[in-house]
Amino acid sequence: MHNPPPNRPLQFVRRGEIVTLHDIPPTRTLLEVLREDLHCNGTKEGCNEGDCGACTVVIGEAVDGALRTKAVNSCIKMAHSLQGRALWTVEDIAAEDGRLHPAQEAMVQCHGSQCGFCTPGFVMSLFALYRQHAQDGTPVRRDDALHALSGNLCRCTGYRPILDAAQTMLGYPAVLLDEAKTLSKIEQLAHIERALEADLAQFSDVAYLRPTTLPALLQARARHPEAQIVAGCTDVGLWVNKMHREFPRVLDVTRVTELRRVEDYPHHIAIGAAVSLAEAFDALTADRPQLTGFARRFAGLTVRNAGTLGGNVANGSPIGDSMPLLIALGASVVLMAWRGAEKGAGNGAGNGDKKGTEKREGEGHAVHRELRLEDIYTGYRQNVLALDEVLAWIKVPKASSEEFSRVYKISKRWEDDISAVCLAISLRLVDGRVARAGIGVGGVAATPVRAVRTEAALQGQPWTEATVRAAQAALQTEFSPISDMRASSAYRTEVLGGLLERYWLESQGHTDTSLDGFALAGDAT
Repeated sequence: MHNPPPNRPLQFVRRGEIVTLHDIPPTRTLLEVLREDLHCNGTKEGCNEGDCGACTVVIGEAVDGALRTKAVNSCIKMAHSLQGRALWTVEDIAAEDGRLHPAQEAMVQCHGSQCGFCTPGFVMSLFALYRQHAQDGTPVRRDDALHALSGNLCRCTGYRPILDAAQTMLGYPAVLLDEAKTLSKIEQLAHIERALEADLAQFSDVAYLRPTTLPALLQARARHPEAQIVAGCTDVGLWVNKMHREFPRVLDVTRVTELRRVEDYPHHIAIGAAVSLAEAFDALTADRPQLTGFARRFAGLTVRNAGTLGGNVANGSPIGDSMPLLIALGASVVLMAWRGAEKGAGNGAGNGDKKGTEKREGEGHAVHRELRLEDIYTGYRQNVLALDEVLAWIKVPKASSEEFSRVYKISKRWEDDISAVCLAISLRLVDGRVARAGIGVGGVAATPVRAVRTEAALQGQPWTEATVRAAQAALQTEFSPISDMRASSAYRTEVLGGLLERYWLESQGHTDTSLDGFALAGDAT
């Protein structure tokens, strides 16, 4: 039997000091480390799948010399992904003299805690919101609070006082963080990490790999094709918690500098695979503001902060929401690998020359191929990626002035829920005719799919109600969706036709087709 790869010590910053933990397995979650190793029981385990927010903590990292913080779910976050970063739990945010942080004090004064189980998660989401608005100098509106708390569920139905707390917390005396000290400790850990990465042999033979450059990532993938790739772990975390899967070696792509960028080109934007869902949707909505509502419905903020667009695409779930949209927009993906330079060296993924040609570390070169996004899927959660390949970039064409794009998500909850059906439609209308039709659908097949026959029914046709009726008939017969816990086959089929009609009405200027713009009196203040 092979010995398992060694675990490097886990080091992160908490309360301004470096915490060092040993012998943490690669798939141990941050919540487990907090509650079982550090005995910090303020952070709660609720659903253990990233849905309820009771386990919310705040993570900080250095970005362009400043401390950037965001709220995430600790239950589905691998502990080793915290390496070199800062952590705050509900026990960490009060002043040293015991004075409550404004997020805590506001919850007390507004009676925001009922049974209290979800309260630590709400407090930490409010803590992240407080930092954002205190730095910007802007008041917290009701809508800001709803957005920030979209990943937190209160089973006592006590949302109003929690929203009141969000809007009043800036009025309480501030509890300041020693950001300079935290940044100094983060840089100290970054220096240690760079020294370790320089020793490639030592760096590559550990249980949790976190390369920081694209060549290092590709070489690590070539050396360890068996490693489980992780990004935000919003899906792999469920495999660990719910299916009890264990992975001897993990390859984390989220530290790769090149893949954390959104690059702007004349005709498209390129979104790196390690860009968070929140940042990816910021880029998409900057080009197509009409997608803003969908971006917020995609998932709760804590999930969007942790998950990545590349992970969502590579995962290939038939009910993943980003793929129908990207398919409709005509997106493509770039797959990359590190291939050996010497003759007969194979593809670098353990399938090399049968004669045993050995490669020295660093030999070879990066190769890439580009495919339409829908063409990477071959079956349920199956794709065309070779063992040594990684999904590196998603390329999205920019919007044109003639484009009319919408994406519709049907789910039981308004926020933080999985779709029963997701339909994305993007038409380019020229002189009253459909010059280009792009339609992506989720929840109706084993993979996210393009509605090819429906596109053909629209292509070149006048954009009229008669054309829409013909397209509805094509769309409702193009797929044979299954019945499951989220919806029946008949419901999904009926909804597809209804959503296409809704798209037609919106293209004609109707604004009363949904509840998206509905707000109770006072909600926007």
